[in-house]
Amino acid sequence: MDEPSMPTPPATAPQPPAPPIPLTELLAREDLGLRRIAGPADADLLWVHTSEMADPYPYLLGGELLLSAGVLLTDPDHYVARLVEAGAAALGFGVRPVYEAVPEALVEACDRYGLPLLEVPPETPFTTIARAVWRLMAEARHRELRRVTRAQQALATAAARPDPVPAVLHQLATQLSGRAVLLTARGEEVHAAGRRPHPEAAPALTRLARVVARERPGSPASATDTHGDTHLAAYALGGGEGLVLSLATHRREPGDHTVAGIAVVLLSLLAAPHQGADAADRSAALVRLLLGATPAEVAPLLGPDGPWTVIHARRSDGTTPDALTAGALGASLGSALVDVGREDDDETVRVLLPATASEAPPQGGGGEEPRQPPQPPTVPPHPGWTLGVSAPTPLAALAAADTRAARALAHAEATRSPLKVDAPVTGLAALIPPDQAAAHARTLLAPLTPSLADTLRCWLSLHGSWDRTAVALSVHRNTVRQRIGRCAELLDVDLNDMDVRTELWFALRRE
Repeated sequence: MDEPSMPTPPATAPQPPAPPIPLTELLAREDLGLRRIAGPADADLLWVHTSEMADPYPYLLGGELLLSAGVLLTDPDHYVARLVEAGAAALGFGVRPVYEAVPEALVEACDRYGLPLLEVPPETPFTTIARAVWRLMAEARHRELRRVTRAQQALATAAARPDPVPAVLHQLATQLSGRAVLLTARGEEVHAAGRRPHPEAAPALTRLARVVARERPGSPASATDTHGDTHLAAYALGGGEGLVLSLATHRREPGDHTVAGIAVVLLSLLAAPHQGADAADRSAALVRLLLGATPAEVAPLLGPDGPWTVIHARRSDGTTPDALTAGALGASLGSALVDVGREDDDETVRVLLPATASEAPPQGGGGEEPRQPPQPPTVPPHPGWTLGVSAPTPLAALAAADTRAARALAHAEATRSPLKVDAPVTGLAALIPPDQAAAHARTLLAPLTPSLADTLRCWLSLHGSWDRTAVALSVHRNTVRQRIGRCAELLDVDLNDMDVRTELWFALRRE
């Protein structure tokens, strides 16, 4: 009999908010009575799923411990092949009431395809196994957070020592049980700490460092590779010096990437030979703001004379950005002014960019022409991100620009667009004096609460789509209908009238 062709598991799977659980930890729980009867002993569990379908493939994410009593099991070979193709981590088969014992054909199929098979005794409910896995995941997550916290404290202490760069590298190598090297863009070693990797792994680490070295546009902020049993990683440091942090470890544990990210931030600050004038001025501006100065007073220290643009960004894959990925986004946009999350929204990255004001071309032989309206920076779509960009605004009005960037981001997400720019008021609307337009807007919209005004603005911007507005505002579509109905009632208008919609849109844009 020919050997079965091995299905290829999915390349990637959605990651849960907890580290994977080794199968051995679950098997060590004597109260569950689980017994591995086929397949390898090593597997990482990301989820627990119960299914009695003949082919659960369409409903698997990858990494599951699939639990089944075999109600519709007819072809064990095809069944196991589909589980492996879906990326399942292991199969738990419950004996009784359908089968008195695990079918021998299922045992043989799991051995052939390399899928761990667990025998679940009749006295162990599937829900008990699921609770055990989630408990193990919670414990692993707690251990990871404690480890990251300890590492952060140790790295911060090292950064305060008289010779901070070698101290941070030594502490990082200790925390990761590996080798930490600071390299130049050409691969020259500046500092190193920890056990030396295998001699053949050193050139591979240097090559990986050149991948992330900021010598050409588009270089990634980080890269990983393996050489034998050695895990390699490289992270570009900020500061414009082209330095790279390279790591070589013999094992990877949950939290390693976070610990490395903390070290990258510290080394980016420490390795820079001096603080540039721009960075020093911005630090001074921050200090003065903390000491009570107004934004207008510190505006000259922020550098550009012109207005500013606010950008809101979220990961399009739903993951929460960390300091490393947020910093990389800011660097690609050309700004070091990056805020990673807020208390009420820890998935949004905010970036502050100087806008540009272009000079109008000379007209005839007259005097100096007025400057054209400031234009928002040209922001291209960024793969992996959804962006909302505000119109240029003076420093004193950054709060309003922040709100407009948030609205633009919500619009982009609702329309599944990678980028939405809240452009400045132009055309006929720009002909009305701003103070008169604002006064009219306040009078017209006075009956509406801020929540209703935001809903109406979003609904109009999405051409009256209930579903897209619900997505943008993260509410149910019926809630949108109720709010829009309330707006029509309070304003005493017919929102199906295009003239009414136009006037309200004008007012909402100028309030």
